[in-house]
Order: sequence, then structure tokens, then C-alpha cells
Amino acid sequence: MTQPDLSSVVILTVVDTIATLTLNRPQARNALNTQLCLELHLAIREVGKRDDIHVLLVRANGPVFCAGADLKERKEMDEDQIRARRIKAFALYAALEDLSIPVIAVVQGPAVGSGCEIAGACDFIVASNQASFRYPEARWGTVGATQRLPRIVGRRIAKELMFTGREVSAEEAKSIGLVNQVLPHAEFDRFVESLAREIASAPSHAIRSAKRTIDKGADDSRFGALAHEILAIEDNLTEGTWRAGMTSFV
Repeated sequence: MTQPDLSSVVILTVVDTIATLTLNRPQARNALNTQLCLELHLAIREVGKRDDIHVLLVRANGPVFCAGADLKERKEMDEDQIRARRIKAFALYAALEDLSIPVIAVVQGPAVGSGCEIAGACDFIVASNQASFRYPEARWGTVGATQRLPRIVGRRIAKELMFTGREVSAEEAKSIGLVNQVLPHAEFDRFVESLAREIASAPSHAIRSAKRTIDKGADDSRFGALAHEILAIEDNLTEGTWRAGMTSFV
């Protein structure tokens, strides 16, 4: 494992086949500014190039996962600079979604606005019972987070959360399908490590194929989705990894 630069706003570590990407602006509550956007995107691209990484954890340093956009930076921007910064954020979210490996958001504290977008761009979210989620964009007079949220929790709940900007606890987030698992804070890190190792131990080719097929099928018709799975099965048979996996299981 290479030694991370702890002074950077992003820390990327790799242990065995598990990578961890850490937002590292705790003094600014990990608010998303231009530098953090760029460095996160570069780190994600680095992860995407490596075949030896099977799982990516996205987490944050400090008590807050991400307080949203850096409003101090934004106040000094004109309209064109704001557009450019937001495009960088959209590219970052898309890069997370496009990774071929499982990506898990590890939310230990409040996630607001852009923080919810980062977490929502991951394959799923696990949360400490100290986590919370808030979508205040419309209440702040701006537009954002209107596309991923309704696809995760449904249109009606998304509208309520967006119109009110209210805080959602970790337990409520689980009940509406935004979060998969909620753990007591004291047990959280141990659970995350166990979960990552369990996923990383599975045949990487099969896991990547499952992710790709689910994502493509969810955006297609029922018959189109079946075609994606049939092609994935053929690819799996051609690759030959199914035999080793079955032998290991037996």
C-alpha cells in the first residue's frame, strides 16, 4: 500500500483489493469546492484504471460526511464560474456511477446537498445511526439533486424532501430506501470492513457483470433487460470464471 498524502483534500488508500476514497476537508465540513471536485474525479479515474481493486468505499474524515457545496467559494463566483463548477460536480457524480466495481457510500454523519449526490451516485449507502440526509437546494433558491433522488426513493417522497428541505434521519432514510443498512456508530467501522471484504472475496468478473447488467436492465424494457442478462451469461461462460467460482462454492 502506498502512503497517502494526508494533507490532500482527497485521500486514496488501497489495502488488498479494497480501495477507500476519503473526503478530507474536515475543517470545512467536507464541503464540495472546485479543488475537491477535481481531486475526487482524478482519484476515481485512477481507481477505474486498476484491475486489482474490487471494491471502492467512499467516506469522509471528521463528523460530517459532506455539508454540500462550498458556499464561501460560491459567493465569490459569477454565473459562468458557477456553471463551470457545477459541471465539474456532474462529471464527478457520473464518474462514480460509471465505475465497473461496487462502490459503497460510507456515511458516518450529516450529508447535505452535494454530499447526498455523492452518496447517491454510489451503488448503495450504509450509514451510522449518527448520519442524516438533507436536500435543501430548492429552499436555497437553486436547482439540484432532482434526478437521482426520485430514481432511488420515488417521485412523491423526492418531491416532499426537496420542497421541505427537511433533515432525514438514518433510520428514516433506510425506511424509504435511500440507505441499505444502519449501524450503531460504535459498530459501524467494523461492519463496513466486514461488508467490503465479503464483496471483495467474490469473483470480480461476476460482480462487475452483475452490476453492469442490473444498471443496464433497470433503464431498459423487461425484454431488453433479459437480453442484457443473456449477453452477460454468454460473456461469463466465455470468460470461464464461472467454473472456478462454482468449484470454490462447492
